[in-house]
Amino acid sequence: MTTSSERLAGHALVEALVAQGVTTVFGVPGESYLAALDGFHEHRDKIRFIACRQEGGAAFMAEAQGKLTGRPGVCFVTRGPGATNASIGLHTAFQDSTPMVLFIGQVASDQRDREAFQELDYRQMFGPGTLGFAKWVGEVHDADRLPEYISRAFHTAMQGRPGPVVLVLPEDMLTKETRAAVLPRAEPAQAWPAPGGLRDVRSMLLASRRPFVIVGGGGWDAASCAAMQRFAENWKLPVGCAFRFQDVFDNRHPQYAGDVGIAINPKLAERIRNADLVLAIGPRLGEMTTSGYTLLQPPRPVQKLIHIHAGPEELGRVYAADLLLQSSMASAAKALEGLTAPTQLPWAAWTEEAHADYEANHIAQDVQPLDMAVVIKTIQRLAPDDTVYTNGAGNYAGWLHRYCRYHGLQHHGRTQLAPTSGAMGYGVPAAVAAALLYPERTVVNIAGDGDFLMTGQELATATGYGARRLVSVVVDNGTYGTIRMHQEREYPGRVSGSDLFNPDFAALARAYGWQAWSLSRTEEFEPAFAEALASQRPALLHLKLDADVSTSRSTLTAIRNAALKSSAKA
Repeated sequence: MTTSSERLAGHALVEALVAQGVTTVFGVPGESYLAALDGFHEHRDKIRFIACRQEGGAAFMAEAQGKLTGRPGVCFVTRGPGATNASIGLHTAFQDSTPMVLFIGQVASDQRDREAFQELDYRQMFGPGTLGFAKWVGEVHDADRLPEYISRAFHTAMQGRPGPVVLVLPEDMLTKETRAAVLPRAEPAQAWPAPGGLRDVRSMLLASRRPFVIVGGGGWDAASCAAMQRFAENWKLPVGCAFRFQDVFDNRHPQYAGDVGIAINPKLAERIRNADLVLAIGPRLGEMTTSGYTLLQPPRPVQKLIHIHAGPEELGRVYAADLLLQSSMASAAKALEGLTAPTQLPWAAWTEEAHADYEANHIAQDVQPLDMAVVIKTIQRLAPDDTVYTNGAGNYAGWLHRYCRYHGLQHHGRTQLAPTSGAMGYGVPAAVAAALLYPERTVVNIAGDGDFLMTGQELATATGYGARRLVSVVVDNGTYGTIRMHQEREYPGRVSGSDLFNPDFAALARAYGWQAWSLSRTEEFEPAFAEALASQRPALLHLKLDADVSTSRSTLTAIRNAALKSSAKA
């Protein structure tokens, strides 16, 4: 490593980020890392610091950045409250297998272990032994080793199962002078599946009559998604996408069978249960993708199971699969593509039926006065093909999952940003990040009323940094819809804590400098959305939805009546 000129460690930190190809970071400024903020000013021609309104929003933006780019999204927060606020984005990145680096300012070294102002022990808080927060937590005490730590952070975030890393920065370390040179751009080492295992995959496919493929997880890129599609075509396999990874496989493809997640198409769920072989490529096979571990029953599924995953710690953790293969997604699909398929395959009709079930699931019942199925279909008809769709958590997202046809990554890159962690408040910051990172692309956020108000202040970030092609659709039914649905199913008619008291969302958006419309009927949506797209300014559409319209498949009344009928029988 060659020696550089002497400068503040805070400046060296920013130089190291530039060397990693980072051009945008998200954060909330804090006095614990003023020297780094000065570094951003020093190198403002190469990298920008987006100042957000709350650390949770900033962390969500960095997580979305990691999804969109395939390289670690970067977030800066201050100690204590800043770090705890940011933890929601960290948890989302971990569950979603998204590469991310969270930098946290820390109290000065001579104040440690005194419970100084805002002091926390981040190794204890976020350490790898704590399920679901970070792959690695490092704290830099020597300014000369700062480039080493940053290089390790980027490597760790991308290799194996991608995920978040935390680097803690003591305030006094950042103000020291260092001559340490930055290290080269990190590139992840790609693991290739074992040749013997690939032969076993082929043998198990040949022995199958009703195979099914589930794709998902982190680490996919355009080339691997294209290879995945060719593998499926060669073997005429039906393909479903794991929960909130719907853009890994082209939803318009004649072999696409639908999303395997919350509110799954009942016919698709039955098909997976009846499969004799499930080939899971990339997903963890968590609770949402397996419908509460029922589609595939642990520890030994009824179906034969091939599980391919980038992280060795995931393989065999829940399911004792018939074949376990460790491979990065960048390599797995390319390896599978090389498996020679026979001319005749016995499951052609099985695959055609799976796609027919998917198409039939797009047919919706008419709902008045506001039909969310028509809203989603209208959005997709009018928006460009490369539009990025974002959402947080809530029943409203079910319409987006069911009726939006996502393109595979090989066509336009990532087009779906949604949290598999089920984090409310994700959609608005993710949309702002996408709009700022890719200003030439249209971004559409679908948010519930409860979801929106958790991070809605980030509309100010969008306005302040010049976001343009950004539309947020707020579905306002005056309730935490998912919780109300569960209440009616478990305790029918006994509503507690799930009512919401909302502002005028359109007026609120206008206060942030956005255009806005308030709508309550289906026929009002298309002209307003078309105008929002044409305006080249951030826009919000406030949709008033009857609370009884609970999901894309049922109403609160139907759920309550079914629960009352069931309890009466008991």
